[in-house]
Amino acid sequence: MDDDSKVLEVAHLSTYFYTAEGVARAVDDVSFSIRRAKTLALVGESGCGKSVTALSIMRLVSDPPGRIVSGKVLLEGEDLMLLPESRMQSVRGGRIGMVFQEPMTSLNPVFTVGNQIMEAIRVHENASRREARERAIEMMRTVHLPSPEERIDSYPHELSGGQQQRVMIAMALACKPTVLIADEPTTALDVTIQSQILALLEGLREEFRMAVLFITHDLAVVAETAHDVAVMYAGRIAETAEVKALFRKPLHPYTRLLFRSIPRATERRKRLDTIEGQVPSPLHFPPACRFHPRCPLVTERCRAEEPQLREVETGHFAACHRSEEIEGLMK
Repeated sequence: MDDDSKVLEVAHLSTYFYTAEGVARAVDDVSFSIRRAKTLALVGESGCGKSVTALSIMRLVSDPPGRIVSGKVLLEGEDLMLLPESRMQSVRGGRIGMVFQEPMTSLNPVFTVGNQIMEAIRVHENASRREARERAIEMMRTVHLPSPEERIDSYPHELSGGQQQRVMIAMALACKPTVLIADEPTTALDVTIQSQILALLEGLREEFRMAVLFITHDLAVVAETAHDVAVMYAGRIAETAEVKALFRKPLHPYTRLLFRSIPRATERRKRLDTIEGQVPSPLHFPPACRFHPRCPLVTERCRAEEPQLREVETGHFAACHRSEEIEGLMK
């Protein structure tokens, strides 16, 4: 198949949480797509809606209080929002795999890691226990777990953090999914192990030709792993482009400020640059442009008119009224 074919398309997805304080618009009209065998990095500060987007794709939002109120999620052309729950269960872990942030809280402490990998295989592929065990050992070997024939009978607490994350990856890939969602999979790991896990995911993406949604707040990881980037702010996509284009010339003030906040070994600065203010609460988003209270380029138009995500340069989209002039305004 064509490498540029869209495997996963998210169109106008909105997920709201209905609380006693009001309606929290955690994900609000979000659209993006992921190409076959490519990685899309979904980037943004904590609280911007990245993880809720991932849970919405998997239809794992707790109802109540959460509800997917609109939008489509097309997996190879099939709208997951229209599937009955019985079919959606076969998609989770089958056609879409997911790796979560904290392996120790995601793995069941009372079952061996082998049993947890085997369960995914038996549920989705109707394999015998013996076949599932052989496949589990094979997957543990694929993710470079040492002595898989012995480790398969280990409990999660008997493994290191890096080994637990490898088990999570083995579980997610056990049924050779079309799409892998990795929600900050290296957050709890030290730098050396983080690098190993990123290299492992990159190799497995190429081997299985998966489309990968990589959720992170770390732009250094984005530069290392992603082909395309979607920058998220306050429940919406602020900018999206191929990774080289985004790093070369970001077209949204928020993206530019994110780049400024990255520490650089070649610069001697007493303090890191920061983005003034806080991500607004989804209960009380500001009117018009949601970034305008923190934006150094704010105008009256920004306070009055909501910018739409539009193609500013070929293949490069931004939701800002001043994208065409940003190069001369923010260095």
